[in-house]
Amino acid sequence: MKHKKQVYTKELWWLFLVYICFVLFNCSPVSKRGLTRTLQSTEEKFKDHVGFVLYDPAKQKTLFDYNGAKYFTPASNTKIFTFFTSLKVLSDSIPGLRYVVHGDSLIFWGTGDPSLLYKNVFTNDRVYRFLKDTPYQLYFSPANFSTEYFGPGWAWDDYNAYFSPERSPLPIYGNIVSIWYSKGKPDIQPDLFRPNLHTGTIQKTAGAMREPDSNVFTYFPAPKNSPKAIDVPLKISPSITASLLADTLKKNITVIQKPLDSTAHTLYSISSDSLYRIMMQESDNFIAEQLLLMCAGVISDTLKPEIAINYSKKNFLNDLQDEPVWKDGSGLSRFNLFTPRSVVQLWEKIYTLAPRERLFTLLAIGGQKGTIRNYYKEEKPYIFGKTGSLSNNHALSGYLVTKRGRLLIFSFMNTHFTTSTSEVRNNMQSILHNIYEAY
Repeated sequence: MKHKKQVYTKELWWLFLVYICFVLFNCSPVSKRGLTRTLQSTEEKFKDHVGFVLYDPAKQKTLFDYNGAKYFTPASNTKIFTFFTSLKVLSDSIPGLRYVVHGDSLIFWGTGDPSLLYKNVFTNDRVYRFLKDTPYQLYFSPANFSTEYFGPGWAWDDYNAYFSPERSPLPIYGNIVSIWYSKGKPDIQPDLFRPNLHTGTIQKTAGAMREPDSNVFTYFPAPKNSPKAIDVPLKISPSITASLLADTLKKNITVIQKPLDSTAHTLYSISSDSLYRIMMQESDNFIAEQLLLMCAGVISDTLKPEIAINYSKKNFLNDLQDEPVWKDGSGLSRFNLFTPRSVVQLWEKIYTLAPRERLFTLLAIGGQKGTIRNYYKEEKPYIFGKTGSLSNNHALSGYLVTKRGRLLIFSFMNTHFTTSTSEVRNNMQSILHNIYEAY
């Protein structure tokens, strides 16, 4: 009798342990119930909307889905779509110039390549040297450029912001000027615009401003002027591009309106990865916009972003669970709308296109590189992806390598919050690190 009682007691004890484990697991921050509660409390705390999807590509299984089918403002997560389309359309080298020779004339068209004398990327000077060394008279045609200088849904008052350069067929110097304070006065590069640089009144913090419709610049000094340059976008036009080229090459450049010749040769410039890395790590809007133009130029004879977007949606993205509302290359547009589960699908597609050893070096890396260099830190990096930020919106999507080496894909999107982005990011960091530890 005593033996039966002991067995009965042991069974109760094990049942109790199983129950406790069940309760603890379901209340843990990484269980489905726990994650749901955490995200619900996040929405209550920040008065925002949250979408989060976690996916295991090896098992082809969605591990967690919270508002995964709802649309969010992606901000620079739009660059993931540009990155994918570029991987599919462009070769390993960037098309830098299209040209034909007629008699003593060399006629050339831009491809949208943003690298020509752009200080933020590596350049091999191939296009510069080609134009500099040619014995022919140079004629520049912008006729293949068929879009607005700004994208749809961009904020009009960002025209003066460093992150909002105008789009163009043949960018030079990144379509920006750099203004700094040197030897008691402001200076500017390219120096073609030095006569257009003026000094304004002293302010608390140094700044620079361009007139909305012209390349007239004003530098506003401060009591303590920093030698650090302030970047300001140019007001771009074919004549401004030609003037900048002429001043740089010390050669005459004539602007003509000639359609792109079907027999035109292509001169390639830099490695495509040189652009992808800056776009994905530093979230360079200018490169993203120009990449989409280059994709359009490969698909057709016209530099128009809608051509690349529509082609990619029809041929590469027609199997996404939710059709993307995709309007530009960078994510500056407030019209873009994506769902977290479609972003996860896109990352899975990208993983099949590029070897992991190459792919991860192109992305922002937690604690090490890019826009998350100061966040998501661990002894061994575990977050590889792309951020996205606009006022009241923040997203992070990409790959999470767990403590046990398991590769997961995730998309974490937050929209319409009124608190600081840093507070939202800290909350995301806590959740993603718990997943890193648990899986």
